[in-house]
Amino acid sequence: MVDPHKITAIVLAGGRGTRMGGVDKGLQPFHGKALAQHSLERLQPQVGALLLNANRNAAAYAALCGPFAAPVLPDVLPDYPGPLAGFLTGLAHCQTPYLLTVPCDTPLFPLDLAARLLAALKAAQASIAMVSAPESDAHNDAKGDAWRGAGPAGPLRPQPVFCLLRAELLASLRAFTEGGGRKIDTWTAQHPTVLVPFDAPGDDPRAFSNANTLAELQALQNP
Repeated sequence: MVDPHKITAIVLAGGRGTRMGGVDKGLQPFHGKALAQHSLERLQPQVGALLLNANRNAAAYAALCGPFAAPVLPDVLPDYPGPLAGFLTGLAHCQTPYLLTVPCDTPLFPLDLAARLLAALKAAQASIAMVSAPESDAHNDAKGDAWRGAGPAGPLRPQPVFCLLRAELLASLRAFTEGGGRKIDTWTAQHPTVLVPFDAPGDDPRAFSNANTLAELQALQNP
């Protein structure tokens, strides 16, 4: 039985949104709510504490996060160095044994994400559990059958921004980033990592489809 109070989750909304024209991705509307709010709502019943990593529009995010008692935290590293900065920010503020990382642009991730990652991490006696999911054709053909969940799910692909980390990895990640490291997979390769498949019957093949552009966001909203 998974105790959600042992997990803190951080929503990663600290990027520049370059491929979305420079807008703040986490604040873009999806079915009438900001993308980041969807992530917070899906995470709230799964974990014991919530954090949000953002580098812009602090007041807007604070208003969004208020009902979730989720503090808004900027990167602990300068100059938008990427998702690992969000990982490091989360680990630096994590008060639980585990940290779950989730990007703000993937609003359909599973409601049992935390439980499945923790179960796999414990079973493998790993330090990191990383999602592995079918690669969607959404970005190539927003109107294709694969976007609607029809047809074969396709090969599994690691989703490195969806990770469950043991909190004691803070020192390792701090040393890696202080040495100039920025790639998630280069750092995770230093630790026992289990890939957790999310392709079971009933799993939504779009669960890990992310919106990098406004067109992709629109397509995800209107399957």
